[in-house]
Amino acid sequence: MNITRNFCLNQLKQCQRRFAAPSIRWQTTQATSNQTTSNEEGTTHFGFQTIKESEKVEKVHKVFEDVAKSYDIMNDAMSMGIHRVWKDIFIERLGPQHGTCHLDMAGGTGDISFRFIKYLQNQANPKGLKSHVTVSDINQHMLNVGEERAKKLGLTEEKLSNMSIEWKCADAENLPFADNSYNSYTIAFGIRNCTHIDKVLSEAYRVLKPGGRFMCLEFSHLNSNTLQWIYDQYSFNVIPPMGQILAGQWQPYQYLVESIRKFPKQEDFKQMIVDAGFSMVRYENLTFGVVSIHSGFKL
Repeated sequence: MNITRNFCLNQLKQCQRRFAAPSIRWQTTQATSNQTTSNEEGTTHFGFQTIKESEKVEKVHKVFEDVAKSYDIMNDAMSMGIHRVWKDIFIERLGPQHGTCHLDMAGGTGDISFRFIKYLQNQANPKGLKSHVTVSDINQHMLNVGEERAKKLGLTEEKLSNMSIEWKCADAENLPFADNSYNSYTIAFGIRNCTHIDKVLSEAYRVLKPGGRFMCLEFSHLNSNTLQWIYDQYSFNVIPPMGQILAGQWQPYQYLVESIRKFPKQEDFKQMIVDAGFSMVRYENLTFGVVSIHSGFKL
């Protein structure tokens, strides 16, 4: 009886060893495969190109470094001056108030900040409340152009009453500002150039004070197929050659028109803002949806 029992136990142990080993090898292989997958870098878009996420910041930086000095001229030419109207409406929708601390992200050459300051200058300030604006951009070349423009327009801190202005080079995905620092946050024609839009929105939410407002002005998608076709013909066949003629740059403006097509549609971007935690989220189309103003509050 004992001989039979020992024989059976030995057979059982051999079977366990025989079938356990492949299982261990399979688990090891699977773990190695999972580790390789987790170490693979994600991809994103640069216009219509698919590139590594780590490459986008450098490529976008190069685009705006190349066009910094001609940026405002090209904006006028490409939009036939309509971008000025869009920005005016944008600031009117924001409705700045004295005593506000404002962050103008992707502020570059100062177009939005200058409008913010001038809007307050046209408002009575009987209590002498002090306001502040931080102009921030990831590209120092753009900020340099903005500071020079500010000096020419007399919009420097030395010449402004009850207003301070700061120029800060920073990444919208990783802001160097403290939580709950600003009453309002704007980003105009900049968020589509960021690698991780969700991180930009999360950072905007973080630095805003409770009750603070997020606003984004960005190229969008037309609500008419016919108008979209016309707009596409103009964008792809006119804007890059125009960039070559006026700024000596073709590729940055080819990237511009491609990046617009890759940006989420209005409803999709609205949901991204909601997902970041904002409330009372809405958008308004301008010029049939060529651009849209998106708005949300941190409550």
